[in-house]
Amino acid sequence: MNSTFTKILRIILGLGLLVFGLNKFIGFMPTPDMPAEAANFISSLQATGYVLYVVAVFEIFVGLLLLINKWVPFALLLLVPISANILLFHLFLDMPDIFQALIIGVINGILIYKYWKAYRPLFQY
Repeated sequence: MNSTFTKILRIILGLGLLVFGLNKFIGFMPTPDMPAEAANFISSLQATGYVLYVVAVFEIFVGLLLLINKWVPFALLLLVPISANILLFHLFLDMPDIFQALIIGVINGILIYKYWKAYRPLFQY
């Protein structure tokens, strides 16, 4: 569970989530060009006034948990619906930028596999 490979993946994923979560609040990275459907979807989420901020808080929270190595199995489970939605967004609305979504999903999957002992009691009757 604490191999160098696992630590590197955990830190990469944590930093990525922290940076992209903070970007939703601060806006220090330029907005990439997106297809019209994707831009409309993001605009509608921004128009709610809260959805993107809730996602950003979860990304920052999970990123910090991964970086400080606390409650990592819990953080990885919190990340599953977020990473699934990131992947589905890019799959259906913004295919050219799907590479980053695949990286997040694959790293999340690998880390869940590496921490599988923590999840085993969930599947026992």
